[in-house]
Amino acid sequence: MSGDVLKSKQHYEILDGLRGVAAFAVVTFHFMEIVISDYSRNFIGHGFLAVDFFFCLSGFVIAYAYDSRIGSMGLKQFFISRLIRLHPLVVLGTVLGLIGFLWDPFTPTPAGYGVGKITLLFLTGILMIPYPVVAERWLNNFNLNAPSWSLFWEYVANIVYGLLLWKLPRRVLLVLLCIAAAGLVYVGYTAGNMMGGWSGGTFWQGGARISYGFLAGMLVYRYHIIISNKLGFIGLSVLLLAALMMPHFKYNWLAETGVVMLYFPLLVALGAGAGLHSAVQGLCNFLGKLSYPLYMTHYMVMFVFSGYLLKYKPDNAQITWIVIIGLILLVGFAWLVMVLFDTPVRKYLTSLRGNS
Repeated sequence: MSGDVLKSKQHYEILDGLRGVAAFAVVTFHFMEIVISDYSRNFIGHGFLAVDFFFCLSGFVIAYAYDSRIGSMGLKQFFISRLIRLHPLVVLGTVLGLIGFLWDPFTPTPAGYGVGKITLLFLTGILMIPYPVVAERWLNNFNLNAPSWSLFWEYVANIVYGLLLWKLPRRVLLVLLCIAAAGLVYVGYTAGNMMGGWSGGTFWQGGARISYGFLAGMLVYRYHIIISNKLGFIGLSVLLLAALMMPHFKYNWLAETGVVMLYFPLLVALGAGAGLHSAVQGLCNFLGKLSYPLYMTHYMVMFVFSGYLLKYKPDNAQITWIVIIGLILLVGFAWLVMVLFDTPVRKYLTSLRGNS
């Protein structure tokens, strides 16, 4: 397992494709948790673990992309690069959330939210400041666009990486990983699951999840744990979905903790070492590019969907069609966002940085 293996572009394409699969799974999970609140009866009841896969994948990719050049590029340019990559969709997702909050066709704007408070909700959203105050939105840390909670922790991880982690030797990162593992086990045991971080009451659980996942991904890269295999994109997608769709167990928290601590780093190592067939190369590229827009723009629809269910109480057949059509439309909308907003805005911001 040579470090030279990492230089092949195909490994990025496989991992990008898996990121897209994980994003699609998250959207499906968000639909289904509104329909079936009992996760043990939900066919994708562990779909929230896709976020932990994102965290692990992020640690691997950031280490790959910046370990060798962050020293020369400087901290300021590193942070600017990350802001250009991440923040346009944070802003757009918050704008969409604001539109849904004010003009939800099935649920009126919650009482007591005047111009001042709504402005505060919007500003905290685009500035990535957790502000869990809207009980009607399940006290999400980011009331207008719930998925921003994981981006908040991504920002924290990027800041810590830029300030410290990239400088640390592997043995020190291993010590930090052990500490993070203890924290993750504590969270899983006390909470009974691994899904915290999105709400005010579970805020610090998100810190435990990003700490372990990001460090584990970094160490997969640092130790060149690249496992050559012939599973390909389809095989690895099946393995990823198996974790997100596994049944609930008596010791469910232990199964989820094991997936996060061992299975996801293994999948990243396998994804980095898998061969990519030319027939699915375009699909992997498409899914990779679509994953972030899909993740950051879908949740407004979830709030509307929840209001529709409460108001009209459709039967199972209607719900099935709504979810299927909703998934297709959300993918199409994410593609439009990618083409018309995210890509051109990032290109423009990058050109401004080049001219400065």
